[in-house]
Amino acid sequence: MAPHRNAIYNGSTGAVKVTSQFTEDCQAILRIEVSPEEFQRYLDRAYQRLVKRAEVPGFRKGRAPRVMLERYLGRQRLVQEALDIMVPEMLKEALATEGIQPFDRPMVEILQEEPPIIQATVPLPPQVDLGDYRQLRLPKQEVVVEREEVEAALEELRHRYAIRQPVDRPAQWGDIVRVDIIGEANGRAFYRDEDVEIQLRKGQQILVAGLEEAIVGARKGEVSTVELTMPQDWPRRSLAGRPATFTIRILEVKEHQLPPLDDSFAQQVGEGFPSLEALRQRLEEDIRQRKEMAAAMRQREEALDALVAAAHKVSFPPTLLEEEMGRLLQEEAQALGRDVDRYIEELRHSPQQRRQKLEERAKKRVMHSLVISRLAELEGIQVSDEEVREEIERLVTRSQNYQLLPLLQSPQGMASIRRSLLTRKTIDRLMEIVYSSDQGNEGGVES
Repeated sequence: MAPHRNAIYNGSTGAVKVTSQFTEDCQAILRIEVSPEEFQRYLDRAYQRLVKRAEVPGFRKGRAPRVMLERYLGRQRLVQEALDIMVPEMLKEALATEGIQPFDRPMVEILQEEPPIIQATVPLPPQVDLGDYRQLRLPKQEVVVEREEVEAALEELRHRYAIRQPVDRPAQWGDIVRVDIIGEANGRAFYRDEDVEIQLRKGQQILVAGLEEAIVGARKGEVSTVELTMPQDWPRRSLAGRPATFTIRILEVKEHQLPPLDDSFAQQVGEGFPSLEALRQRLEEDIRQRKEMAAAMRQREEALDALVAAAHKVSFPPTLLEEEMGRLLQEEAQALGRDVDRYIEELRHSPQQRRQKLEERAKKRVMHSLVISRLAELEGIQVSDEEVREEIERLVTRSQNYQLLPLLQSPQGMASIRRSLLTRKTIDRLMEIVYSSDQGNEGGVES
């Protein structure tokens, strides 16, 4: 925490003392002490405001003497009204005196009412010093497609084009079974699914852990009962973690009959391929493209992490972190089709557990955003109106949803697209820097 700064200035009738501290996490803490004489002026103003509204018995509205008004409403009501008038004015004056430009809304506490002592925690703009960022280098990993990956993709295709043939034998892993399932707890059915088709895959849980194992080995027509433990995250809290009984009736067992791996098979896949080798080449190309896309995303993340790690300073007020955690929580809830309150209820996490779950991710996102903004400033990266128009046209053409056009062309829509393009261009520039084969670039040093 930085040293104190003190300031004393005169109000209308008395002294006001301001003490300020500046913290490492971009906050200014102001302590404002108001003299009794200065506060008296605000009490007078509070009386003038309240007397116009209060109906004091025995007096016309606006005519009650202060002593009678205070006796009728209570001293605390007068003090509270005075503080409501005084705090915004005092805070504004203190910020101007200290030369502080708030980054976000200050948090105000009344430490003492008479004479007033106010403490305001004021968020300040983030501070980012990227240092000699143009000297930053990362090794670039080449994408390699192994033969085993292509063969695995071929095998997956064989299973996709396999014929499902009913068999008269016990169910095995890899089979497809048609079953009726009834789940009961405390003598009451809570789950029922009839004539449902299930593929038995090792390691893939169906409904409840252990249900697949209960099906493997059963034959058509057999009925079995198994007791299992319900998952802790089961939506109905009364069942979460509790024992339940499942009755399983096997209606049919089918196996996959795989087609032979030859040119004839290749001709049946998709739009058709002239040979098995042509299919292999196409699969290799698809795998390479997927791996290249994944590698590009990973390299972008690594480049941003490296830029943050190499920066001399990246600090920001706690309000940014709190806002980002709120956004993360909202995104998670929306992904599951829940509102935030219901999602929090279903998580069954304490506020501390929820904070631990979100804080690290939120902090990383904030720091990435800050270094991207600073890099864009240092590199002079901008987005032209023409680029925004071209991006809108691209988005509408790709989606074929022309009803989006008014939304995208609105001031808010265009601002959002401009921000997105700026981020994209800035990360592209960062990738040029960190994955460059040059030993260094001129400039790019923050003092």
